Amino acid sequence: MFKALGEKIKESLFAVLPITIVVLLLCCFFPIPGWTFLAFIIGALMLILGLSFFNLGADSSMMRLGNQIGQFVTKKKNIWILIGVTAAIGLIITIAEPDLMVLAEQMAVTTPKIVLILMVAIGVGVFLSFSLVRIILQIKLNMMLIILYGLVFFIAIFVPKEFIAVAFDSGGVTTGPMTVPFILALGLGVASARGTNASKDDSFGLVAFCSVGPVLMVLILGLFIKNPQIASDEVVTFTTSNEFFHYFGMQLLNMLGEIALAILPILACVIVFKLFLLKDHKKSIYKMLIGLLYTYIGLVIFLTGAHIGFMPLANILGKTIGSKSIRWILIPLGMLMGFFVVMAEPAVAVLNKQVEELTSGTISKKMMLFSLASGVAISVGLSMSRVIFDYSIWYILIPGYLIAIGLMFFVPKIFTAIAFDSGGVASGPMTATFLLPLASGACMAIYQSSSDYASKMLQNGFGVVALVAMTPLIVVQTVGLIYKIKSKISARNIVLELEPIIEFDIDYQEMEEKANE
Repeated sequence: MFKALGEKIKESLFAVLPITIVVLLLCCFFPIPGWTFLAFIIGALMLILGLSFFNLGADSSMMRLGNQIGQFVTKKKNIWILIGVTAAIGLIITIAEPDLMVLAEQMAVTTPKIVLILMVAIGVGVFLSFSLVRIILQIKLNMMLIILYGLVFFIAIFVPKEFIAVAFDSGGVTTGPMTVPFILALGLGVASARGTNASKDDSFGLVAFCSVGPVLMVLILGLFIKNPQIASDEVVTFTTSNEFFHYFGMQLLNMLGEIALAILPILACVIVFKLFLLKDHKKSIYKMLIGLLYTYIGLVIFLTGAHIGFMPLANILGKTIGSKSIRWILIPLGMLMGFFVVMAEPAVAVLNKQVEELTSGTISKKMMLFSLASGVAISVGLSMSRVIFDYSIWYILIPGYLIAIGLMFFVPKIFTAIAFDSGGVASGPMTATFLLPLASGACMAIYQSSSDYASKMLQNGFGVVALVAMTPLIVVQTVGLIYKIKSKISARNIVLELEPIIEFDIDYQEMEEKANE
């Protein structure tokens, strides 16, 4: 256990350290109140520890549960059991997603946290079961994605512009560290139960469906909300130790209660499924319960650290920089943060290894890592430019998704599946807990005197996660196109090398004698 925890701490350290270093450097130029700065340091340590416990718990609980449920519902060969069980489990798992909790917290004034979380969770549950039905019925992933994204953009026409960025952000935050391990394990469980190579390929694409569902549900929610509002322009600061410890205590108590309520349904599912349906032995149930305990501890530490350290300081920095004439520095600063966040993201390393193995080394891990990091850097830079220059997110989303959908027709289908799955991989915990509050803080400073302050905040303060999640759709498929071209060139060269050489057995002396005659 201690060895495994040590490995997770190492992974979490590399995920949190890059932004921490950048922020520490920024604090040299933009002074921060002493206790707020100390809260950030404590928050960073809590994020590292919280992510470590959380990932350790997810590996020993969510992934095992997902794999076993996938095998169980597939072997039952009853499509209604498949739909009912996976929809319920998907909903329950999503409620405990930490990135979703962070987004819901920032939208609490416009939409009650529980309403937004439930709508998103329903979207994940329904589309998770839908994606498994697609695998069983062998419906083509490409066509389904085109239809679904067509539906998303059609509904978005009728939704208030303030809800567009939030809706697409919700698709990115749901495919986070809680949901993705479970969904991937569920797909592998279905694949292993079916036992064919085709089913293993089809096990990719589940995360893609679970990203579309929340976007649709939040867009539908947006149809019923009039005059959306946003939180006040005040940011949390600590000037004394009493203020800090009071806020810390309040956040810790809130997280203990909220996360307990989120974890309890998962606990109930584990007991019912393992004890009554699977009839598993007690040792296996005990291990999964220990994993859930680690998950709970990790979530409490992680979210408390985010609330006391990362989110307040990100807001302050954004507001400070946004109030100055050099606010344009947010663009290169955002690009720098986006680049290093992806470089340090453990899930991205898994994706890169997957692509390298898939292409037999033609596309190296380094090439994939640099491509993804560069793509995310550009997307974060574009997000920050929206904050400053106030233009619609549609100017980025529409061309981006058109390129992503167009590439589907030219790349191997496995790359399309991996690309749409990996959208949630790039938008890790650091995007929701730091980059999103940074953009919101800048919006507070830039638009605080605007008559439509709430509208500007919702339009420009959100959207960072959405654009980060969109980047892999283009990058991974572009890599797939390069692989396809390289494979064709290699195959052509092999054919040329193996082409037989025709030799003629000619007696030149005899030919010369005949010519002289």
